[in-house]
Amino acid sequence: MRKPTPEGGPERLVALADGVFAIAITLLVLDISVPQGLDPEQYRQALSDTLPNLGAYAISLAVLAGFWRDHRAIFRTVQQVDGDVIGLTVLGLGIAALLPFPTALVSEYGDETVSVVVYSVAVASLGAVHLALAALVVRRPWLRGGAAPVRDEALYAVDLGATVVVFLVTIPLALAVGPAAMWWWLVLVPVKVWLGRRENA
Repeated sequence: MRKPTPEGGPERLVALADGVFAIAITLLVLDISVPQGLDPEQYRQALSDTLPNLGAYAISLAVLAGFWRDHRAIFRTVQQVDGDVIGLTVLGLGIAALLPFPTALVSEYGDETVSVVVYSVAVASLGAVHLALAALVVRRPWLRGGAAPVRDEALYAVDLGATVVVFLVTIPLALAVGPAAMWWWLVLVPVKVWLGRRENA
């Protein structure tokens, strides 16, 4: 494999990623509000109406936090970046910054199949970019200065791959059974727990 020209250290790229993920997480809460001037009955109804927003916020917070952690793990031993690493990182950050939009669709129109499909496409795409970025760093050891990876690369690939597969499967599942396909996402909970125990063993 050719050795691309290094573009410098990863510090600015990691700082950019931290900022984008922080802004994306902040944008998630903008749709959660209760109007002013409500009487007690309207107030209780407005609070009840925020529950879908809070649920969508919780899901997207977990997704973005997980990908932010993964991104930092990828760069933990990276000492140099090249154009391909920068390109994939910027692509992933673009998708991460877009995630508040499908989150709003799920919170406001969660009973629409297209909302679930759009959200699933966004998360699967973000996972696929992270997987490609991790594979690129592994295949170019000179980016790490010859340093050994700090985590089990196979388990890490399975972790990211599981996220991609689950959200990709959601797309045809949603087209078949509708928005109830969102419950399929819960399969990731035992998978992540099991992978975490394997990595810490």
